[in-house]
Amino acid sequence: MEFVADFHIHSKYSRATSKDMDVEHLSQWAKLKGIQLIGTGDFTHHLWLEELRSKLEDKGNGLYGYKGVNFILSSEISSIYSKNNRGYRIHNIIFAPSFKTVDKINETLSRCGNLASDGRPILGLDAAELARIIFDIDENCILAPGHIWTPWFSLFGSMSGFDRIEDCFEEQTKNIYCLETGLSSDPAMNWRLSALDRFSLISNSDSHSPSKIGREANVFDCELSYKEIADTLKKKDRKRFLYTIEFYPEEGKYHYDGHRLCQVRLSPEESKAHKGVCPKCGKHLTIGVMNRVEQLADRPEGFKPESAIPFKNLIPLDEIIAEAKAMGKSSQAVEQEYRGIIAKFGTEFEVLGKAPREDLFKGMDARIADAIMRMRQGRVRIAPGYDGEYGKISIFGNDEKPKKHEEQLSLF
Repeated sequence: MEFVADFHIHSKYSRATSKDMDVEHLSQWAKLKGIQLIGTGDFTHHLWLEELRSKLEDKGNGLYGYKGVNFILSSEISSIYSKNNRGYRIHNIIFAPSFKTVDKINETLSRCGNLASDGRPILGLDAAELARIIFDIDENCILAPGHIWTPWFSLFGSMSGFDRIEDCFEEQTKNIYCLETGLSSDPAMNWRLSALDRFSLISNSDSHSPSKIGREANVFDCELSYKEIADTLKKKDRKRFLYTIEFYPEEGKYHYDGHRLCQVRLSPEESKAHKGVCPKCGKHLTIGVMNRVEQLADRPEGFKPESAIPFKNLIPLDEIIAEAKAMGKSSQAVEQEYRGIIAKFGTEFEVLGKAPREDLFKGMDARIADAIMRMRQGRVRIAPGYDGEYGKISIFGNDEKPKKHEEQLSLF
């Protein structure tokens, strides 16, 4: 069966997350989005784990259910440590096939740091040692390095990471078979590194609020079970792993280089011309994902390996409605429009990626339908994100934007 999976989210017990990141709201939003499988996130936190145990039904296939939505046990670990006289900060996502395995993981990791401090615990644990611990407990676990290009906390981060995956995970590298690309990169950027060819590239929302789940996701056509999903990722099976759903990577917070305090945004070429220094204040720039890919790439832009899993760039529906209506994304009018469209079409992914053009124009405001078609064709304008600032994406040019009073009148 074909289904959409978002493996990486956080619960209400992680820092800077919505109080609505609970089982009930996650399942409600999964249905609105069209997500059949979602990661639990944060299984290392005792209160969240207790909630998961009490509310999720064991489906007997390594997955757990709540009101028609499937959950996979997952958590993110932040490792901050020194190795060869240098500091590293790596985030890894762990998938487990059972609560029994989770209990063993938590028991072991609790000796390495305080798991109760945050939904995503910070441990002074070498990433290679973390992998050894996880796979020694249960070889059926999956360990996926998270958002691998993010500057401050990732496998290849310009400020905190390694140049080679083998330098990070050492002999455990053989047990790792999928990597999370993160919001600021897409698969095409990762295809430029031949060293990554054997890995399945997964995309997830890393969401801190329910409405943002699925902003990146994975689409499979296989049995909905832990074992089948793990096997699909391990074999990088293009018949079962159909494609990923992607942000436009320029919209991510770390796509370009820059210095947020000075509002300086630079392409890799511009950054090089300034020798990596902010032209306003003279301090070092935060080197973004695009620049870091350029540093490590051994292939030209546009190269596509034969084994590549396809992807689709989508813009969240609420963002499309907000721009088409010239309103704030969090406004009540945008939410009403969103709910009305979903009521007609079933799910957000159906609207964004599958519904025929004629159905879109029959079922919603023509300007919103036009915006969706433009997005599908890649006709967008983007000011890339940098140094923690999200990029700004737009579909309509300034001369096409509705005037505020005209839009207000159209509501009555």
